Amino acid sequence: MTDPVFFEPSRRFTADEIAYLTGAELRTPDKAKNEARRLAPADEGGEGSLIFVSGKRHATAVEASVVLCTPEVAHLVPMGAAVLISKHPQVDFAAIGRLMFPGAARPIALTGETGISAAAHVHPDALIEPGAIIEPGAVIGPRVAIGSGTVIAPNVVIGASCQVGRDCYIGPGATLQHALLGNRVIVHAGVRIGQDGFGYVPGVAGLEKVPQIGRVVIQDDVEIGANTTVDRGAMSDTVIGEGTKIDNLVQIAHNVRIGRSCIVAGQCGLSGSVTLGDGVMMGGNVGVADHLTIGDRAQIAAGSGLMHDVPAGERWGGFPAQPMKDTMREYAFLRSMVRDMRGKRRSGDG
Repeated sequence: MTDPVFFEPSRRFTADEIAYLTGAELRTPDKAKNEARRLAPADEGGEGSLIFVSGKRHATAVEASVVLCTPEVAHLVPMGAAVLISKHPQVDFAAIGRLMFPGAARPIALTGETGISAAAHVHPDALIEPGAIIEPGAVIGPRVAIGSGTVIAPNVVIGASCQVGRDCYIGPGATLQHALLGNRVIVHAGVRIGQDGFGYVPGVAGLEKVPQIGRVVIQDDVEIGANTTVDRGAMSDTVIGEGTKIDNLVQIAHNVRIGRSCIVAGQCGLSGSVTLGDGVMMGGNVGVADHLTIGDRAQIAAGSGLMHDVPAGERWGGFPAQPMKDTMREYAFLRSMVRDMRGKRRSGDG
C-alpha cells in the first residue's frame, strides 16, 4: 500500500488513458472513466486502485477500479472494475507507476533546492552545467564536470577530475573518486566508487601495497544500490556496462568488467579482474573468484560460490558452483541417502 505521507500521485489516470499509454485492450468500455489514483497489490486492491493480475490466484477476490490482467483471467475479475487486457500486465503496471509516482522511480532532490546550494562547497575550477542541483553539504573537487539535470544529494563528496553526465542522481553521503559516469546513472546513498583496489604483494617488511592507478567507468543508465563499493582499476579500468542494475551491499573489485544489462543482486562479491558478459543475472550472495569469465546471458543461483568460468547461456548454482542440472542431481542424491539412512534407523529400532 502506498503511503501518502511520502509519495503523492502526480495525477489520476482513467482506464482509457492507461489503455492508450500501455497499448492494453480495454475489455469493459463502459468502465473507461474509472479512475486509478493509487497503486495496490492484487490481494489488497480497493476503491481507486490500479492493480495487476498475471494468474488466477487473486483474480476472483480482487476489488479495484482498474485491473491489468492477462486474457486467461479476464473473465474472473469481479464486476465494477475496468478490465485492461495485456500480455505483460506487470510491465504495464510498472510503466503507469512510474508516471503516477515519478519520485519513487527516480530519486529527486531531498531539500527542494535548485541550482547550487550556498551550503555546498564547489571548487572554482569545477564545471557545473545549468540545470544541475548541488544540495547542502556536498563537496565538489577541482576539474569536476557535472551535467544538466543531475542531482547531487547532501554530503556527497566528488573528487578531483571526476565526470558525472546528465540527468544522474548521486545519493546522500556517496563518494566518487577517479570515476567517469555516463548519463542517467543512479547512485544510491552511501555508495563508494573509485577507492583503491585490494592489491598487495609480499615484501621484505611484510605486505606491500600495489599502486592502483586505474579508473572506474560507469556507462549510461546504470543503477547502483545503497552501500555498494566499486574499486578503481589497478592498471586498467573497472567498467560497468550500460543498463546494468546492481543491488545494495555489493562488492566490485578492481579491474572487474561488467557487460550491458546485467543484474547483480545484494551481497554479491566480484573479485579482481572478473568479467561478466552482457545480460548476466546473479542471485544474492554469490561469490566469484578472481580472473573468472561469466559468459553472455548466464545465470548464477543465489548463494553460489563460483570457482570456474561459466559458458554463455548456462545456469550454474551450488557451492562450489557447477551446471544447475548437476547441482540438483547431487541434492536429490543426498536427500535420497538421508531418507534411506533414516529408514534403516527406524527398522533397526523396531
